[in-house]
Formats: sequence, structure tokens, C-alpha cells
Amino acid sequence: MSLSGKTAIITGSNSGIGLGVARELAKAGADVVLNSFTDRDEDHALAAEIGEETGTNARYIKADMSKGDECRALIEKAGACDILVNNAGIQHVSPIDQFPVEKWDAIIAINMNSTFHTMAAALPMMRKAGWGRVVNIASAHGLTASPFKAAYVAAKHGVVGMTKTVALETAQEPITCNAICPGYVLTPLVEAQIPDTMKEYDMSREDVIKNVMLERQPSKEFATVEQLGGTTVFLCSDAAAQITGTTISVDGGWTAL
Repeated sequence: MSLSGKTAIITGSNSGIGLGVARELAKAGADVVLNSFTDRDEDHALAAEIGEETGTNARYIKADMSKGDECRALIEKAGACDILVNNAGIQHVSPIDQFPVEKWDAIIAINMNSTFHTMAAALPMMRKAGWGRVVNIASAHGLTASPFKAAYVAAKHGVVGMTKTVALETAQEPITCNAICPGYVLTPLVEAQIPDTMKEYDMSREDVIKNVMLERQPSKEFATVEQLGGTTVFLCSDAAAQITGTTISVDGGWTAL
């Protein structure tokens, strides 16, 4: 299916999963709006590069996803939103009794509250256009838990719950809302952690990946940003028109355990 004529907004998309999703949507013909909280020349250059490569209209709009008014303003500034991909997120690891309150507040705001604000702003546009797709990038941690990640697990479970709610609210409209739940994905951020982890455990790169980083991922392989982008494109296709209110795990079997 060509997504030509559709506008896709992807939050937190100047790197990692968000950027991978944006590239795949643009390859499928969608005009894309990239986003992060910075406003650098390289952010705008990245959007221009995607536009040149795919022949689509690609833009970059700054918005801080920790602030509800900026989340809503992102949608308004874009002018259209046929496809909304909520991807922005941060992480902090700490026992709950030592979890910094400011970190808790930031994770809940960016990982969960932003999804509420962007969906609330985007749905009227989708209804007016007569078509819409919401894809929330949740996590394996939206379906299961790990110790020391209370805020992240709570936020991602919340995103899965909101996904189901919005799907029910739009069930009789040509709008779907689903969540993708990745396990470990090979992003630049994860790649940068490998050398330090090798030193910490005195292990080879291969052993660190299989026995430490992918301990809970049965496939022992990272998911890729291209795979997540491809899954997003599928959820925007006609073939997925009756898929709504569900989660799709791209986790190498993690949540099958």
C-alpha cells in the first residue's frame, strides 16, 4: 500500500527507533514530520535528507514531549496528522525506594503523558480526514516487568492501556490504534553501551550481547529499527484495517516466556 498523500508525525524521531520508523514511512510514500526537543541545524538537515531520498515532504518540528502544551502544539503546527507514531521516551534504572522523584515525573511525562496529549490533538484531524492510524511504540515492558524500572514499566503499561481505550472509542470509524512492543533494539544508544559492558563483565562482544543484554530475549538477536518501521507501515496498510486495540510484540520471543 502506498501512503502517498498521508502525513505521519513521529515523536522522538531524530535518532534510533523513531528515525527508523520515519524512514520506512517515507519510503512507503508518507510525508513525515520528525520531532525532538532540540532545534539544531542537523535536525532540519536530517529531515531534508529523508525528503530528498524518498521524494516526500519531510519536516522537523521542535517540541518538548515532557510538556503537554508542546505535545499538542506539535500536532497543530504540522497542520495534518493521518498517522501518529508516539515513540518519544527516556529511561532510568533505580530501586523504587531510591527512585528520584524528578526522574519518575520525567519518565511518566515523556513516555506516557505525551501519548495522551498527542492522541487527543490528532484524533479530530483524523476524523475530519476520514482516516487515521495511531501506532504507539510501547515495549516488552508494557506487557511484563523488570526490577528497578518502575517508572518505565508503569508508563509503558499505561500506553498499552490507552491504546486499547482509544481503539474502542474509534472502533466504528476508519481509525485504528495499536501498540508495538519491542524488546531490545539495536540503536546507536544501545550500540554505545556494548564496549563499556564488555569491560564491566570482561566478556567478548558476542557474549555480552547474548548473555547480558539479550538475556531475556530468546532469539538472542536484536530487533532492528527497520523491522519496527516495517511493522508500523503494515499497521497503516489496508491489510491491517481490522487490527486495532492490540499489541504486536517484536521481541524475539521475550513475552512468550
